[in-house]
Amino acid sequence: MNELAIYESLLFVAGDDGLSLKEMAKLTNATTDHVLVSLDKLLNEYNSRNSSALTIIETANKYKLVTKEMYSTIVSGYAQSPLMQKLSKALLETLAIIAYKQPVTRMEIEEIRGVQLATALQKLKLRDLIKEVGRLEAPGRPVLYGTTDYFLDYFGLNGLSELPELSIEDEVEETSLFFENFQQTLD
Repeated sequence: MNELAIYESLLFVAGDDGLSLKEMAKLTNATTDHVLVSLDKLLNEYNSRNSSALTIIETANKYKLVTKEMYSTIVSGYAQSPLMQKLSKALLETLAIIAYKQPVTRMEIEEIRGVQLATALQKLKLRDLIKEVGRLEAPGRPVLYGTTDYFLDYFGLNGLSELPELSIEDEVEETSLFFENFQQTLD
């Protein structure tokens, strides 16, 4: 095995957390001086190659594998893309309905949530969390939605069978809340 590749792989896996010299020394059965020399070699290799976008930095006594500053604009554009933003509560609620009731139409989801969902469905499709899985054999042939394989990856599931079970109490609470809101509308 290539020694520099070993340190590179450790830094890659550590991600934003980084690793200290002591941690890398322990993982590789080397001295901290040897690790430091190896990291310097790896850093020189990155800096000498224009084809590499990577470099190593030290912050808070931890070493991290990062992209070179010249690529900050493109990387920050990715970090701010819709795919990297957290899911809002409304999107999570919509996604939960689809996950548990799939295949499900937009109308069915809107009946449960009580709001229109065209924008939410577009955002979930853009993030590749849901997809069109067919059409309902009914007037207008509405689209049926289901979750994607990326949905499973995003939530760390091997399959839909690993979704937490909904208890009857959850359903009763949901129904009670619906009727409470419905009653307030009538008053």
